[in-house]
Amino acid sequence: MSNATLRGIVHLIEDTKTFGQKGFRKRLVVLEQNLGRFTNYIPLDFIGDACDSVDALSVGDDITVNYRLSGRKWQRDPQSEVKYFLSAEALSYRRSSEASAGSDVSVNDEFSQASSDDAGDAPF
Repeated sequence: MSNATLRGIVHLIEDTKTFGQKGFRKRLVVLEQNLGRFTNYIPLDFIGDACDSVDALSVGDDITVNYRLSGRKWQRDPQSEVKYFLSAEALSYRRSSEASAGSDVSVNDEFSQASSDDAGDAPF
């Protein structure tokens, strides 16, 4: 699985949401990219302990995010339609003013080395 990077302005930061009996935590951050004729809004998921790292962000921050794509298959029962979901999980980020200093805020220690090694690879 490859990781990729993207740059944008923080448009929205949601509160952390907790799901299930085990307390799975997820926090959505939406980045905005102005691409000339249209504006692109990119939702990124911060998972588990990474939710807390978002506290350091503010709407309007210009950031670069290392992320990985993950997909999921879901079917209610064998007779129902199969649905597929795609999400972008943030692995680390840095404010663009910090890009030259190279100070990533790691949001998942297990993947921070992989995200920096594969930052230039496309996720497909």
